[in-house]
Amino acid sequence: MANHNILDNKNHKDIKIITDFDDKFSEKTNSALIFPTEIKDAQRDYPILFIKNPDTGEFQSVVLLGLVENENLYINKGWQASYIPAMISKGPFVIAFEEKDNNGEKIKQPIVAIDMDNPRVNTKSGEALFLENSTASPYLQQVNQSLKTLYDGSLLNQEMFKAFLKHDLIEPIALNIELNNGSKINLAGNYTINEEKLSKLTGDALNELHSAGLLRIAYFITASLGNIKRLVDLKNAQDLTR
Repeated sequence: MANHNILDNKNHKDIKIITDFDDKFSEKTNSALIFPTEIKDAQRDYPILFIKNPDTGEFQSVVLLGLVENENLYINKGWQASYIPAMISKGPFVIAFEEKDNNGEKIKQPIVAIDMDNPRVNTKSGEALFLENSTASPYLQQVNQSLKTLYDGSLLNQEMFKAFLKHDLIEPIALNIELNNGSKINLAGNYTINEEKLSKLTGDALNELHSAGLLRIAYFITASLGNIKRLVDLKNAQDLTR
């Protein structure tokens, strides 16, 4: 169970974070949540798909990292992609909310918290959080940027899916993959953008998506599906080395 502490430069001045991706810290997951604010960067390296939240039924965006459960094909002596999803690059940090008084009105302000029970957290090795003058280290600045990407993206998420659903752009996608060794993998429960419907948008619908910055995101998502071949190639190469 997570043990979240509000981060500060006094209580956590000696904390370090192990940032390696190896056998011990491998982030063994075959997908990671992705948000509109990072889709432009993520689409270069990963297939981007939609799934439904099992609890709410609402759509979420994910990057596909592997083809079977608990598999991350992007880890091989480090992370093998130019962009690391913010949900992973943030490490053991989360956005918490602190209630503050604003002219008599209670508001919730986002703040940074750290999971002190995360195995990456220690005082001996890794990236320092604070410099000797108690200011944020370059690593912590990068973490803050990842958390900002997540926070801003979460605010856009609902708007994005509302627009895609309004214009009937979301469709199921069946991923049926056969590897070089003859084994077959079927990935169900995924959705994507209907490229034909997207290309036929006109008038107000086209202007609405464009003005909201969602038209290019939709095209980024369709383009990202080309990275499924990359995953298959990585999987085939992995089988050869076993």
